[in-house]
Amino acid sequence: MTAKENSPAVADVINGEACPVCNKKTLSLTEREDDIPYFGKVALFSMTCEACKFHKADVESVEKREPVKTSIEVSGEKDMEIKIVRSSNGKVKIPYIADIEPGESSNGYVTNVEGLLKRVKQQVEAVRDTEEDNSNVKKAKNILKKINRVMWGDEKTKIIIEDPSGNSAILSDRAVTEKLKVKK
Repeated sequence: MTAKENSPAVADVINGEACPVCNKKTLSLTEREDDIPYFGKVALFSMTCEACKFHKADVESVEKREPVKTSIEVSGEKDMEIKIVRSSNGKVKIPYIADIEPGESSNGYVTNVEGLLKRVKQQVEAVRDTEEDNSNVKKAKNILKKINRVMWGDEKTKIIIEDPSGNSAILSDRAVTEKLKVKK
């Protein structure tokens, strides 16, 4: 990796904007372009409010993309390093573990399989720790066990991302990518 590839892209930051949630002028807007190998140039956007902690982020390809469905079977510890680009429009499906739905409060991000599983793990842990129904606590504990087995390479799972904007991807030569059929 060259020094340029290793250095972060320069970001444009605007501070002191009005927050859409608390209306205080404590919102920071950040935008930067980055080049993701095997995906291309992307624009990364985020806004964070210092006062109320509101946060919104997204990733968008600089080039126009077609609706996409991409999937991969995760089968070992090495697969935890596979890069994932998920826009706020991308629906993530991990069968028998979780679905991450796009929506108004959804964030886009660039991570890897391990990072995605850790995000899901945090959400399931929150359910486990706050749920009052014992059957739901038991379900959460079983999902956490499954996530750990996948992360340790002891169990396989599939990750599927469907994105009508085309701004999501799983960056691996083993990933299966096809055109997403968008319902009209």
